[in-house]
Amino acid sequence: MSQSNNESGKPVLARLQQLMTLREEVETLAQGGPWTPAADWRDAGTHLDLLLDVPGVDAGTLALAEDGGQLTVSGERPGTEHLLRSERPSGRFVRELAFPEPVRPASGVASLAGGVLTVRFEKLRPTIDVTARPAPGDPEASTETSPDEDR
Repeated sequence: MSQSNNESGKPVLARLQQLMTLREEVETLAQGGPWTPAADWRDAGTHLDLLLDVPGVDAGTLALAEDGGQLTVSGERPGTEHLLRSERPSGRFVRELAFPEPVRPASGVASLAGGVLTVRFEKLRPTIDVTARPAPGDPEASTETSPDEDR
C-alpha cells in the first residue's frame, strides 16, 4: 500500500506539521507582534499637527526622529499577563510618516493627553486666509464696474 502524498511529494504528516507551524507563527503575531497606531495630519494654518493614537503607551518609551521629509515615531505598549482573551495589540511599534507639506526642521513640539500624541510643526509656507476689503474712505472703493461695462 502506498502512502498518500501531495503534489510536491510530501507525506500528509509533513504537510500537517507545516500547517501547525504556520498557525503558531500567526498566533504569535496576534499576541504582541508589531502594531500600528492610527495617525491624522491636521492643517492648522501656520502649523501642521500630527495626531497619533497611542493609548496605554508609556510616555517614557515614545521617541520621535525627524529626517528630511519624514518623521519616525516609536514606542511600546506593555502587554498584560494572564489574559483570558486579548484584542488590544501590545509591544513595540514604529511608524514612519511623510510630512504632507514642508515644515521648518526641528520645530516639532509634542504633547500627550488622553492617549493621543500631538506633535505640532511649523510650516515653511503657512496657509493664510486673506480677504481683501477696501479701506473706508478709499476713492477706489466706490469705483465698481457692472458686468456690462467690462465688454
